[in-house]
Amino acid sequence: MASLTDHLADLVSDVDAALLFSPTSSFYDRFADDGVEVVVVAPDNDVDAETFVELPLPFDNVKDRIRFGIEGAMDEGLLAEGDEVACVASVFDGGSDAVIRVTVDEGIHTGIYDLFANSRAEPSVIRDVFEVAIELGQKGQKGKPVGALFVVGDAGKVMNKSRPLSYNPFEKSHVHVGDPIVNVMLKEFSRLDGAFVVSDSGKIVSAYRYLEPAAEGVDIPKGLGARHMSGAAITRDTNSTSIVLSESDGLVRAFKAGELVLEIDPEEY
Repeated sequence: MASLTDHLADLVSDVDAALLFSPTSSFYDRFADDGVEVVVVAPDNDVDAETFVELPLPFDNVKDRIRFGIEGAMDEGLLAEGDEVACVASVFDGGSDAVIRVTVDEGIHTGIYDLFANSRAEPSVIRDVFEVAIELGQKGQKGKPVGALFVVGDAGKVMNKSRPLSYNPFEKSHVHVGDPIVNVMLKEFSRLDGAFVVSDSGKIVSAYRYLEPAAEGVDIPKGLGARHMSGAAITRDTNSTSIVLSESDGLVRAFKAGELVLEIDPEEY
């Protein structure tokens, strides 16, 4: 009968890389001469690791931390589909206390890491808007499918390239996305036409905006309508990110620099 030691040895045998999530310097040094590629995944490279992947958000959920760490490593060409990875992470406070073996699958490479790490807006703002869109896609508005368009970042230019469709309920407010009460407001206002404009720091600048960028040269997948076209075009003309929930197929899509960078089914997220 295999012992616990044998089982743990099997867990880390023949791995292609070890991902260390926010290790201490002394813990990192123990892996330096182990013969396996070591990738540090953390908010900052405090241990001066040779191979480092920035974790743009302090994910509380270990599964999310590992998923985004692997996706970041894939983005940087450090991991590829089929690689076996030992992820060393902290589940409880007090240091690294868990080893999780993961087979890298292309399904992990969703584009969300790039969206968080490389957008102009703060990563937490992108996450908060993305989560509003996902929840709307899962639950709809009063049980009915709903579409929505959020333009995040570079709000001044976005406002200059759009016009109001109605009064702006956020004109004199200083509310930010991520606040549970504000998120309820966003879901209510999503029933009406127009885009939400959100600043780099998460302040909701406006609702009900009609985007007016030129759509010439913007190439979006066939079957997507005006909401997606305007959402894509505004990111080509500004340094913003658009997050679009489709009313017709229920998918959440993101655009940067005029191109589709992410497509997620809320029911599978």
